[in-house]
Amino acid sequence: GVEPMGLFWSLAPAGMERPYQRLVPRSTGTPMKVEMLVHQGHSLPGTIPGPVVAKAEVERWFTAPGVRRIRLKEGGVRGSLFLPPGDGPFPGVIDMYGDEGGLIEFRSSLLATRGFAALSLPYFDFEDLPKVMKEFKLEYFEEAARFLGRHPKVKGPGVGVIGTGKGAELALSMITFLPEVVAAVSISGCSSNTVADLHYGEMTLPGLRFDMNKVSVSDAGVFDTFEALDDPTNPANSPCTIPIEKAEGHFLLVVGEDDRMWKSSLYAELAIRRLRQHGKENFELLSYPGAGHRIDPPSTPFCQVALDRVLGVPVLGGGESKAHAHAQEHSWGKIQEFLHLRLG
Repeated sequence: GVEPMGLFWSLAPAGMERPYQRLVPRSTGTPMKVEMLVHQGHSLPGTIPGPVVAKAEVERWFTAPGVRRIRLKEGGVRGSLFLPPGDGPFPGVIDMYGDEGGLIEFRSSLLATRGFAALSLPYFDFEDLPKVMKEFKLEYFEEAARFLGRHPKVKGPGVGVIGTGKGAELALSMITFLPEVVAAVSISGCSSNTVADLHYGEMTLPGLRFDMNKVSVSDAGVFDTFEALDDPTNPANSPCTIPIEKAEGHFLLVVGEDDRMWKSSLYAELAIRRLRQHGKENFELLSYPGAGHRIDPPSTPFCQVALDRVLGVPVLGGGESKAHAHAQEHSWGKIQEFLHLRLG
């Protein structure tokens, strides 16, 4: 029952700090410094703690010595490429996050620390990329996959992709339509295209919409979006479904059973049902009781409610801290095993 990393994954904003903030590293090149103080006696929340009897500083590094970070402006592709130390070649992975936009690098730097050439790929609200999620062209992601696959430090012939939320759903579209992508990790994703239409040549996958009338708001002002996304099982929404049965590669679906952002357990079920209907068993499912929406690398502090960048309001992600922390730790090992197995 001892939790060696419990001090880190249970961190939460103090009473005087802004609530609903995620604690994630802004820079991967410098360590996150955590100062720990032990005070005399037990202090209740909101009271002044007793005298300090011991203190220590811990450095949490997100990049191993020798990992190289290369900022990209390659054709239309933007982002950062992290390369492990040594000559390689290394298995190549594209890494994407969700509707918060921008460039989020810490998972890519950790993947590079574990021996992958990892491309942290923003797809809106970064440099000259579109400001908002209005529509996407799969050609942008195809260009990124081709760039990574051809890189001299990347093993090839195929690359992998890992995504969370909207990034997970884009990962499913990439492995479905792009032969360069042979392995996809979907964390809390949807099996249909959502919000923004996705174009590829003459084809368009329309996006499922959110019905804001189905959002409930708690007395504390926290938004619950669990029921708000259009129902992907409604036949009227079938054009939004990603035809994942066309994929030649392999899927790893990671879900928290207490995800309150949307119904990721149901969406994984629908994806598996679709694959099986077409005689395919090219998937693995990791389903975690008590875990919420954003399953990050291990010991990332659990954040049940986070401020949504787009809506500007606190949104419920769900989960319970200990179960979520265990899901993060277990899935991180399994994700690496899956990528090594499928990418060589």
